[in-house]
Amino acid sequence: MTGSERGPRERMVFSAAQLIRRGGVTATGMRDVAAHAGAPRGSLQYYFPGGKEQMVNEAVGWAGRYAGNRVARFLAALPEPTPAGLFAAMVGQWTDEFLASGYDAGCPVAAATVDCAGTSAATRSAAAAAFATWTGPVAGALEEMGVPAGRAPALATLMISAIEGAIVIARAERDVRALTTVARELGPLLDASVVPPG
Repeated sequence: MTGSERGPRERMVFSAAQLIRRGGVTATGMRDVAAHAGAPRGSLQYYFPGGKEQMVNEAVGWAGRYAGNRVARFLAALPEPTPAGLFAAMVGQWTDEFLASGYDAGCPVAAATVDCAGTSAATRSAAAAAFATWTGPVAGALEEMGVPAGRAPALATLMISAIEGAIVIARAERDVRALTTVARELGPLLDASVVPPG
């Protein structure tokens, strides 16, 4: 859905996610979100009666769904799906973004977690749910590629943890080195987890 196809509420959730990934939750004001979305300020209370916390939690949920939905797209683009290929595609999305747009925007779920995990149980829960929304499709994809069901969720967690850590390091270093490193080093381990049919 393009920005012009979204209604004002959806635009504000999307804008909140974009602003959070650049400046964190603290630096993201509700008026900034409305301006970024091109939505009337008066609609903030209407769409988000729970205030900023509700908006942040919905933006975090949107980000989790976006990441989870990308898994199927990555798989569809691979000529022969493998765990290492999926991981390389996931990492490649961030590498491409950083190289094209700079290092000023990271993951909104991570940003919200860092800013709010100790002060807002609702946002911490929203972030945990967003990570689960992303981890589930990754684990499912690994299983479909032959990773045992008992191991797939742990490897999905490892993949996402490695990406999130590499994103933080890449932003600090202003370099994609950490991303290319995790793809190169974890790829063989991920492929070795596949059990051939037998």
